[in-house]
Amino acid sequence: MEETRNSTSGFVTKLPKNIFSGFVVSLIALPLGLGLAMASEAPPISGVIAAIVGGIIVSVFGGSNVTITGPGNGLVVVLLGAITTLANGDLYQGYIATLAAIICSGALMIIIGQLRLGILSDFFPSSAIQGMLAAIGISIFAKQFHVMLANNSIQGDTISLLTDIPASILMLFKPEFNNLVIAAIVGMCSFLIMFFYGKIRNKYFRLVPAPMWIVLIAVGLSYYYELFSSEAYPIESSLLVQIPNKVFSSFPTPDFSNVLTAQFMGVVFVITLISSIESLLSTKAVDKLDPLKRRSNVNKDLTALGIASIASGFLGGLNVVTVIARSSVNVNNGGINRSSNFFHAIFLMLFVVLFQDQLRRIPLTALAAILVYTGYKLAAPRNLKDVAKIGKEQLLIFFATVIATITTNLITGIVIGILITIIIHFLINKNIMFFARNLFKPNILMFKEEVNETYFVSVKNFSTFLNYFRLKRKLDTIPENQDAVIDFSLCNFVDYTVQESLLGYQETFKRKGGSFEITGLDIHGSSSEHPLAVRSLLPFSKKIEIGSKSNLTKRQKDLQTIASDFSWRYEAKKNEDIVTLNDFLFFKIKKVNYTNNAIFDPKAVFKISDVEFSEGEFIARTSVRTTVLTIKLKEEIPKFTLDKEGLLEFVYKLAGFKDIDIPGHPDFSRRFFLIGENPEIIRSFFTDELVLFFESNPYYHVESNGRTLLLMHKERLASIKEIKALLDYGTRLESIISSTKHGEIVLKSPKIKS
Repeated sequence: MEETRNSTSGFVTKLPKNIFSGFVVSLIALPLGLGLAMASEAPPISGVIAAIVGGIIVSVFGGSNVTITGPGNGLVVVLLGAITTLANGDLYQGYIATLAAIICSGALMIIIGQLRLGILSDFFPSSAIQGMLAAIGISIFAKQFHVMLANNSIQGDTISLLTDIPASILMLFKPEFNNLVIAAIVGMCSFLIMFFYGKIRNKYFRLVPAPMWIVLIAVGLSYYYELFSSEAYPIESSLLVQIPNKVFSSFPTPDFSNVLTAQFMGVVFVITLISSIESLLSTKAVDKLDPLKRRSNVNKDLTALGIASIASGFLGGLNVVTVIARSSVNVNNGGINRSSNFFHAIFLMLFVVLFQDQLRRIPLTALAAILVYTGYKLAAPRNLKDVAKIGKEQLLIFFATVIATITTNLITGIVIGILITIIIHFLINKNIMFFARNLFKPNILMFKEEVNETYFVSVKNFSTFLNYFRLKRKLDTIPENQDAVIDFSLCNFVDYTVQESLLGYQETFKRKGGSFEITGLDIHGSSSEHPLAVRSLLPFSKKIEIGSKSNLTKRQKDLQTIASDFSWRYEAKKNEDIVTLNDFLFFKIKKVNYTNNAIFDPKAVFKISDVEFSEGEFIARTSVRTTVLTIKLKEEIPKFTLDKEGLLEFVYKLAGFKDIDIPGHPDFSRRFFLIGENPEIIRSFFTDELVLFFESNPYYHVESNGRTLLLMHKERLASIKEIKALLDYGTRLESIISSTKHGEIVLKSPKIKS
């Protein structure tokens, strides 16, 4: 009961912020709703209806927290194609037939949500998705650029629309089109407002979003001609927004007459696919913006979006999706829960009811300018540059998807993008059967370690968009305030999509007090110097060597930072000089292959490094990677091995070693297994202070070969947090041992921070 009261109290106290945020979002949603509907060849008010219905229904039934819903940019091309495809020469007929398709699509989205198929969003490679969004942007730009110049007559596919842009520009200089010049100037000025708005730093000016400035200026121009000018308004009515006199009194009736035709079902499938993808990607992106870092229930959200799309379709509105741009505005203005989506819908309804006359004064060229800028942002050259940095193969996937989408359709485009990605993965690994054999095999092992309760996840074979759902399913069960280590030492190939997704987990865990560290990728070659580039055990080129300074993983960069903090050195490259390690009992029966990722002080007293060693032979042979600390001592000490009581005790006893008990310390003798060649010398070395140190600190494998100590924690690569702890433990242990003189020990303070 108390928790319910606190929840209600928190909701009420946050209400003013959510009302304000909803109002700000509505200022953007109004012109965008009108413009997106217009770009789809649907009545302008249908976009606003979708935003109103979506805001009310999804805020009640949805599973997200700070998302805003309404008509989406990605659906413009889809709905335009649907309306023209189902039109049979009559655009209004195409519109009411598309309303039926939207209703059917909504029902399909409810089924997808109820079957918990939101996971399907993880089966799309990131570069192909980026290519699809860029293609949508190009299509929007190509169509709306002509409308922005007051030329509504040009039709055709995306390529022909792009090539006709010069003709639309030249048309404005012909005398017979003088009546269109003012409308075109309004469009171009509106585009400039959108383009330069972000560069204006005046806080009062920025209280009003750029799209609303465009609406206010355009409507103000209309009133100027009506009230103060002797001349007639220079923009003809055909270039102004058309809204029914009684918006909420009569709604169009959806046409289900073609519901069983292949053409209709194809439209339903495309609308559903793109709606689902756009919503899932937007929700995933907005979750990263959520100040409370909550995770949305995407399946519940898909169900709510389906319900909203059905209601919107029956009321004459477009389908409802989650939109990232308006959602980010919501977060930036203090929106903290779903009520901001509700209030954005309420304000939109008030605008339509109270300001119908003003809405009819908005030029279509101004709305088109907003969409031209939207298209430009989706397909901006900077996006192309960002993809190129990740790797040439990602650029190929991106371009293949863009070209296929523009020349065919969205479904064909994304399918080709997926196929190109798979083929490139085959070529990089030079082994098709490797993927075929392992695609359906479980490749994730996860367990919670007892000592420090770290969640350890080992990934083997390969990890790409095809099998990422297995890894994601495991990661989603880990509390975000805990420590997790994801190890790719046994993985031959990791693609960009997986690494990009893991980056989101790292950010979430960090903000919620946990740690999420990725290990094992430093032995892989990469396709570029980008930190998220494709990683493979097969080297990509001679230019980018494994372990080179330009090819460091995040873990390696963190190791470099640790070394820099202590004015130590860091070496990423492999080192096959492993004579020192072979002197230790732990490695006597193991084959050490190499060390790498070494950090060490100028005198090489302390040295932390990753070690790869092999156990067993032939079929039973396995490779293990671990992290060790070696410490060169000032004076010789007894040779010994200290470990936790357990399995190693049994192994050592089989080898003929006996546990050495320390007199007066029964708890130590019970908890630790201590062996060595000279028991009496070892007993005298293990003074009370040294025993107390071991008893009061975490367990480590500690071994002495006389002049050097070897310390390790687990037979896996250590995380950065664990490396800092190991270094702290080692420096304190060295301080105690070095302070020993004739059996007397002086405790010193630690040298480093944990």
